[in-house]
Amino acid sequence: MSDWKFTARQLVKNPLSLVGIILIFIFVIIAIFAPLIAPAPAYRDPYLIPRDGYSATPQPPSEEHIFGTTEGQYDIFYGVIWGTRSAFRVGLVVIGIVVAIGIVLGSLAGYFGGVIDEVIMRITDIFLAFPALILAMAIVTIMGPSLRSVMIALTIVSWPSYARLIRGDILQVREEDYIEASRGLGASNARVIMRHALPNAIYPTLIMASLDIGAVVLAAAALSFLGLGAPEGYADWGQLTSFARNWIVGPSSDPLKFWYAVTIPGLFIFFFVMGWNLLGDAFRDILDPRLARR
Repeated sequence: MSDWKFTARQLVKNPLSLVGIILIFIFVIIAIFAPLIAPAPAYRDPYLIPRDGYSATPQPPSEEHIFGTTEGQYDIFYGVIWGTRSAFRVGLVVIGIVVAIGIVLGSLAGYFGGVIDEVIMRITDIFLAFPALILAMAIVTIMGPSLRSVMIALTIVSWPSYARLIRGDILQVREEDYIEASRGLGASNARVIMRHALPNAIYPTLIMASLDIGAVVLAAAALSFLGLGAPEGYADWGQLTSFARNWIVGPSSDPLKFWYAVTIPGLFIFFFVMGWNLLGDAFRDILDPRLARR
């Protein structure tokens, strides 16, 4: 408990981490109170963005649509507010699953070595041989475009890095005296891994996970931008930017006429990713003194 109290104090003292915490806290509040900030129409999926017509031309901010509308007249304000929930779901679920897979496979490979290590590491090498985003695109294409397919694809391409990281850290600690002492006292392999090896090898993985939440959301937004993510009209930041692809530059007389269509969803993505990156950098400096800034 004292270690976590020390970490919390260090996070608060670090100005950049404090900015990250504030940004993430703001997005948490938006996600929790989305039904109050942007009430959903009755008797429909709240993640489906209301639309006000079918015109291809985005409409500027107004009293009725304070952030304006996208191509197809989807309400930008509603989309970015409920899209915050989509971002948290993608980031936290994908990272939670890949960390769990990485811990299990990495711990087995690092602790037992031998054939188990060879098999697991060769499988990870196969996945790591492919560019992650291209492999994710192929998986989503095979499964069919949807947010669920995006989450599965990002999980498949992300777990090998965590397995290799955990394996390397377990290899470092498995020969320590306290590990040998536990074995000598008759502790089972599972107990040694869970009670002694893993707690002393988990910190780099936590650092990587905090940094990757933003990266996963950014990758999901990229896939949605390419039309491989959520169905049309679903509250997703990547899809909102996709609606703006034809309106990034306005007519020659007013090139910034449709600035709101791409800028507002882009800012939500930017600040969400930046918040997690700042927090991840702070965790890295606190939990891994070897990488701490001097």
